[in-house]
Amino acid sequence: MTTFDRYIFSEWVKTFLLAMGLTLGLLLMEDMYDDLPDLLVYGASIMDVAWYYLVLVPSFLPIVLPLALMISVLFSLGNLHRNNEIIAMRACGLSLYKLTRSLWTMGIAFTFLLFYLNAQLVPWSVEQSRKIWDNYAFAEQLTQKDEENVGLIYNLSFYNHKEKRLWFMNRFSEYNYRGYGITVSILDGNRREITRLLANEGYYDDLDGNWVFINGRETIFDSEQGDPIRSLSFKRKNLPYLSEEPALMNSLEKRPKDLSFFQLGKILDKISAKDDPRVNGYAVRYHSILANPFSCLIVMGLAIPYAVAGVRVNPMVGVSKSFGLFLAYYFMSSFCTLLGERQIIEPFQAAWLPNVLMFFFALFIYRKAI
Repeated sequence: MTTFDRYIFSEWVKTFLLAMGLTLGLLLMEDMYDDLPDLLVYGASIMDVAWYYLVLVPSFLPIVLPLALMISVLFSLGNLHRNNEIIAMRACGLSLYKLTRSLWTMGIAFTFLLFYLNAQLVPWSVEQSRKIWDNYAFAEQLTQKDEENVGLIYNLSFYNHKEKRLWFMNRFSEYNYRGYGITVSILDGNRREITRLLANEGYYDDLDGNWVFINGRETIFDSEQGDPIRSLSFKRKNLPYLSEEPALMNSLEKRPKDLSFFQLGKILDKISAKDDPRVNGYAVRYHSILANPFSCLIVMGLAIPYAVAGVRVNPMVGVSKSFGLFLAYYFMSSFCTLLGERQIIEPFQAAWLPNVLMFFFALFIYRKAI
């Protein structure tokens, strides 16, 4: 690393730390404005709240890192450009690439870092923070309701297209993983019903990894004629082949952004868009998480040219242009997400198209600035 590289890198580091703290602080303040009153109503102590937000913070990193990277590059290089230091360095024969290669190195490093975070830390943060929140909410409900009426989801349906099993529950409790008014239809390869299970109540056994039904009836059908062949009632029946996890079954009742990368992957593995159109939104979110790390390279390509090419007396001209393009990238991503959810384009295309287009545009303006 040359003297110029070290100087520019040190300027960038100081600005990046400030930008990181600012953007993370703003996101925390927004979340606290929405959720902190509810946590206090649920009876969470100050230490409980602190632990909740400590667990939640990593889930903000996919948003915070690219934004902080862009702000820091814009203002660190913009400050050097305003003081004519960039001009002086280029007068010494240094190209724009040589001046900013340390920044590009950090952009590439942040891209790989986000890949790791999205695969490991962020899913843990999303799942654990949601679990903490639900525990507080359930504890508050227990003070007002019976255990059977806590954390209820009504009319829960789920189709496992791999094992050809169609579920329906009148009520399902997220608190104790018990279902009430359960119907499970087991289908053959042609989607004709061959077995139907009815139960007043059932619960998921975490140790054995299967469902147990209570007070129900099992009916076997002729797959050709559709007529019942045998119908037997039971008081209690352990069903080792019914291995659908409740957390997966009620995932479609949650917003895609509230689920982790692993949870989204489980949904896509068990449910197809043909069987449930709602899956498209979760598929778009899944691929968006995979595409998110490349935003670090995109913001570098947008920030560097405008940071060093702004009007000297008013460097905010370049900054505003760069932010305008970043907003255009955000709106393009939102528009493509909508198209993916409406099945107008494939979820993979909806997630990657904005990134690919903006990446090549960023390369184009960067080459013009060299």
